[in-house]
Amino acid sequence: MTADQVITVHGDAELIARAGHLFAGTQREFVCAARDLDTWSQPEARQAISRRIHGADTSGITVDKLVSPVALADEAARSHLREVAARGARVRISSAPLPHETIIIDRRVMILAGRGAPGMREFTVTTSPVLVDGVYSLFRAAWETATDLAAYLRGDVPHLDAGSRAVLRALGAGYTDESAARQLGLSLRTYRRRVAELMATLEADSRFQAGVRAGELGLTG
Repeated sequence: MTADQVITVHGDAELIARAGHLFAGTQREFVCAARDLDTWSQPEARQAISRRIHGADTSGITVDKLVSPVALADEAARSHLREVAARGARVRISSAPLPHETIIIDRRVMILAGRGAPGMREFTVTTSPVLVDGVYSLFRAAWETATDLAAYLRGDVPHLDAGSRAVLRALGAGYTDESAARQLGLSLRTYRRRVAELMATLEADSRFQAGVRAGELGLTG
């Protein structure tokens, strides 16, 4: 495909024929957002995509998969996602609706699935930087607020409001209390109180442990 090109294909078979090679061409990053695991309606299409991906050299490639809770409806789906995570992919569960399947490859190619409907599904494939970057930004925003798969399945993820997440990011950045308070527009006393509240929420005995705990729960960016 050339830069800024947008094509529309109908059905899994045409998608594989015209854009399947793009999966094997992944070099740095593969991100996917899907409502459930039935991204490809026909089994042969799923197998073809799987062969393309696993046939490529995936060393050094970041794989991020964002799915809705619907994808965890049965144990088979949960087992599949655990297996995907065990192979090195990062899997998170989004609380926000994900009506369209979206795949972005190396921030240069995007495949957007149309809504499920009777007959062949429509897919839009584009290399337009404006379109790709826009949807990629939306993906990252949803990813930021999603929950790590393991933590979601444990069901013990604490809720952090926007203020607590800001404090968590400040801790992760290694700012001094004075600098963090100033950047967040808080008094030093208020900032330290928010840090103490965050540690209590995460059941951590130290700031370092709070950071580790947040990472385990998928609360960090």
